[in-house]
Amino acid sequence: MKLTGAQALIKSLEMENTEVMFGLPGGAILPVYDPLIDSSIRHILVRHEQGAGHMAEGYAHATGRPGVAMVTSGPAATNIVTPLCDAYMDSIPLVVITGQVPYSVIGTDAFQECDTVGITMPITKHNWLITDAQDIPRVVREAFHVATTGRPGPVVVDVPKDIAMQEMDWYWPEAIDLPGYQPTTEGHPKQIKEAARLMGEAKRPIIYAGGGILKARAAAALRELAEMTGFPVVTTLMARGAFPDDHELCLGMPGMHGNYTAVTAMQESDLLIALGSRFDDRVTGKLDGFAPEAKIIHVDIDPAELGKVRRPDVALLGDCRLVIEEMIKAVRADQDKKSKKSGSRWPSIEKWRNHLRDYQERYPLVYEQFDDGPLKPQFCIDQLGALSPDDTIVASGVGQHQMWTSQRWTFNHPYTWINSGGLGTMGFAVPAAIGAKVGMPERTVWAVDGDGCFQMTAQELVTASAERIPVKIAILNNAYLGMVRQWQEMFYQERYSEVYLSPDLPDYVKWSEAMGCVGFRVDSPEDVGPTIEKANEIDDRPVVIDFRTDYREKVFPMVAAGTSNSDVIIDPDTERLRGK
Repeated sequence: MKLTGAQALIKSLEMENTEVMFGLPGGAILPVYDPLIDSSIRHILVRHEQGAGHMAEGYAHATGRPGVAMVTSGPAATNIVTPLCDAYMDSIPLVVITGQVPYSVIGTDAFQECDTVGITMPITKHNWLITDAQDIPRVVREAFHVATTGRPGPVVVDVPKDIAMQEMDWYWPEAIDLPGYQPTTEGHPKQIKEAARLMGEAKRPIIYAGGGILKARAAAALRELAEMTGFPVVTTLMARGAFPDDHELCLGMPGMHGNYTAVTAMQESDLLIALGSRFDDRVTGKLDGFAPEAKIIHVDIDPAELGKVRRPDVALLGDCRLVIEEMIKAVRADQDKKSKKSGSRWPSIEKWRNHLRDYQERYPLVYEQFDDGPLKPQFCIDQLGALSPDDTIVASGVGQHQMWTSQRWTFNHPYTWINSGGLGTMGFAVPAAIGAKVGMPERTVWAVDGDGCFQMTAQELVTASAERIPVKIAILNNAYLGMVRQWQEMFYQERYSEVYLSPDLPDYVKWSEAMGCVGFRVDSPEDVGPTIEKANEIDDRPVVIDFRTDYREKVFPMVAAGTSNSDVIIDPDTERLRGK
């Protein structure tokens, strides 16, 4: 069967079970948009290419399937660079198709030409420049395979316009032949046995669960391991929901703005079992002061992560789920062996657990909301969580609102927290929430955004309105770039350089209504709950709530940049408000 390269590309995407793609057409990719008319693939027309990338990320986060985006050459390709880098940092499977000027004129500075392959090489797992239409099915199959296996990540397929118009003989490759790409998935049995031995000797163990747990679909295995051992669990910013927040073994989020117990538990531990986590600087703080007495068991699918930041005592290369399942067997065998020998399975760690419970009681997350006082952002988050379904998917932008949401929302289900962790991309929340809602249309999807973040990508609510995607947006509007202001207040002698935005410019309600959304404004605590309930009842269009929050609120606890986690700063009002 004869097809054009463009037809072959769309058919190849269909063969990979692509249900939806996000994109924006332009000259170089135009030939590929023509056969899309007759395709089963749903196309979401975005208002900016960055939005296409973040929507594809949100879709991938929520569904576990690769997100697909398609844009044209030049500025369209450079506009999607930010989502590509974001996905690369957070290990999100994306397949991005970019148009390119005709192959025959590449290198002549043709209209809307740029070196897409060169630009994206450092921020993708791999990329391909198509030079022959006959290669398209093979390359597409390879692209999906690379994006979704091993450590997931983004890939780019760059398609010159003349190649898209070239004829080819259709085929679909039966197998993939990538001899240089063979991810290791199964952990080494000897190392797994050694890990179980260290776990059996630990007096102050902590399971340090990272985003790799979610990528590997290992949440159930993690829970089984934790319950079998009785070891407390911390879940990083990228792993929220991987272990239920309401579980007695859950300590919550560690890191720069983690809770006191999670941060300090890692510091005082004698064994860290790092599962799909990468010892990010936001978790470790000053590296030479991080968990100084802890031995390290490190499990990761990416060999580059093992020993990159902290040298492990036991390095386990492999898929988190498969390795944890084998660890469970090894732990059970080690416990049985010791039980037969001494009558006790493992030494009790109840003293350690009680020590951590004491921290939880002494250092809770606190704030104070007066009935007639300014609206506290933490109160808004608490009400959103309390009044939304238990399996609500929550997306966030980056900054104070991100930290408050991660701290205060109760995540009891995996794949319900979507945020930009590694790159810290402002403007992520709105398009990511749209992508998540497209992938999981039956679920309630809230985006919690800051006023600074919202202004970067709010135009994608036009996309949501036009496509009938009823996402819900909560803006914590404090009229500032809040996290920057907090740093300037604490570390720059209150010299507030270029952080003031404005509470009233733009008018978020009018702007939202102009984009086809329902808009609400909330100024007082008494209106928070009723307005959220109204928003949750609206299911035929997007909803935006402008919460006018207190600009003076800061995120605590906090580990200042360059300091040790042992120097964590707690809220000055903790003792006064504890138990309130």
